[in-house]
Amino acid sequence: MEENDKSHIIAEICQAVLGGELERAAVVLRYTYPFTRPTVAGRKYTESEALRIFIRDGFVDRYSGQRLVFSPVLRLLSRLLPEEFPFHPNWKMDACHIAYWELSPTLDHVVPVTLGGADNATNWVCTSMLRNSVKANWTLEALGWHLVPPGDLHQWDGLLQWFVTYVEEHQELAQEPYFRRWHRAARSAWQQAL
Repeated sequence: MEENDKSHIIAEICQAVLGGELERAAVVLRYTYPFTRPTVAGRKYTESEALRIFIRDGFVDRYSGQRLVFSPVLRLLSRLLPEEFPFHPNWKMDACHIAYWELSPTLDHVVPVTLGGADNATNWVCTSMLRNSVKANWTLEALGWHLVPPGDLHQWDGLLQWFVTYVEEHQELAQEPYFRRWHRAARSAWQQAL
């Protein structure tokens, strides 16, 4: 029997229920496999905070080691090549290139907030949107996952510098709120990282 196997507890509770011993079943459950209501903290971070974590982690998915691409790069490609690289504002799978799910970095709470994890940089890691969706509110142990080392920003920067350079060379992009916001955040975060 695995160390984390809780099925034997449920089996014991079922035996107590079968024997008409609901109070014993309740006691077993209460002391060996209790329901614990987590304190739910709010989840919020700014674009700059997210970018600092992406840079800290070297634009690497900390659950798989896969290299990730700064999301505004993908959005820029969708703007330039809308038929070949479509984007949907709600990320609809049938209307959005799969690269958005596979390669876009996002923050994940290593210990889910719903299980009492902190909502701050000590508990945030960079992961893909796809893995973030799969992980949801599960622990790494429950999924059989582990953290991999962060990437080396000098070997892979998620095309962050490419984005900054491209926007600076194409100033019309800086007029669009999305690109302007991320360009400003990227320049600031990169300077702080150096």
